[in-house]
Amino acid sequence: MTDQKHTPVMLDRCLELLEPAIAAPGAVLIDATLGLGGHTEAALTRFPELTVVGLDRDTDALALATARLAPFGDRFRPVHTVYDRIRDALDGLGIDRVNGVLFDLGVSSMQLDEAERGFAYAQDAPLDMRMDRTSGQTAAEVLASYPESALRRIFERYGEERLAPRYARRIVEARMLAPIERSDQLNRIIADATPQAARRPGHPAKRVYQALRIEVNAELAALEDALPAALDALIVGGRIVVLAYQSLEDRIVKREFAARSRSTAPAGLPVELPEHAPELRLLVRGAEQADDAERALNPRAIPVRLRAAQRLREVA
Repeated sequence: MTDQKHTPVMLDRCLELLEPAIAAPGAVLIDATLGLGGHTEAALTRFPELTVVGLDRDTDALALATARLAPFGDRFRPVHTVYDRIRDALDGLGIDRVNGVLFDLGVSSMQLDEAERGFAYAQDAPLDMRMDRTSGQTAAEVLASYPESALRRIFERYGEERLAPRYARRIVEARMLAPIERSDQLNRIIADATPQAARRPGHPAKRVYQALRIEVNAELAALEDALPAALDALIVGGRIVVLAYQSLEDRIVKREFAARSRSTAPAGLPVELPEHAPELRLLVRGAEQADDAERALNPRAIPVRLRAAQRLREVA
């Protein structure tokens, strides 16, 4: 778990931003996307009086992280859930408010590395793509059942794919001949449907895989619900750090942070009333990227965008 591919992204920066909120005795941090537990292990090691509530929908990742973090005893509290159920997870543990929240969004290292999960176009595997393999429909079921118009919509919306109509049409034509159940099949369909003049650097199916993964796991809808719940769970002075790896996620984070970090006072009001004051203070200018050294050592840090904020006041 300590090799390059499992190195937590922007680890030191995340802990630096969270430290003023989580270093105090009795502090609680929510790791909303536990994965293999790299960020949590570092936080528990650096802050000896910290408790971490680790959430993950992936039962395999949760089991591995729980074993990894067993030496920390009851300072680590694992919960099998999607991160939009933060409030339910805290209520189940008898926790009202927390000092910090960390989101490391997107697909995890383990999910990408295990070929049989079907997340990666680089390896032939069944088209599953479920982060929680105990429930929900697979990517193969989406490809088999969605009408052409729905496939086009998710490729456009979640993959920002310019060739979405063409790809959706070819998939529907291909599935009439044989079920599309493996990544090699989907790769061939996409490659054959891509005009030479439209080819971009990288695999032509990259955006289709992203769109299918987001659809299968309802990732953007979950994030839109999870961010407000996480911010509402923070104490005054509490801090949140979010790592996003694609523009759709980052836009949701940017929008939520922006809405809560500006005054809601009507124009021309001579004095800003307390209820109109900003709820959040942004801790970084825009979105930070990993530095060149980390990007060279850990390719998975290349697309990351980090945003962070501190809660300033209670909301009635």
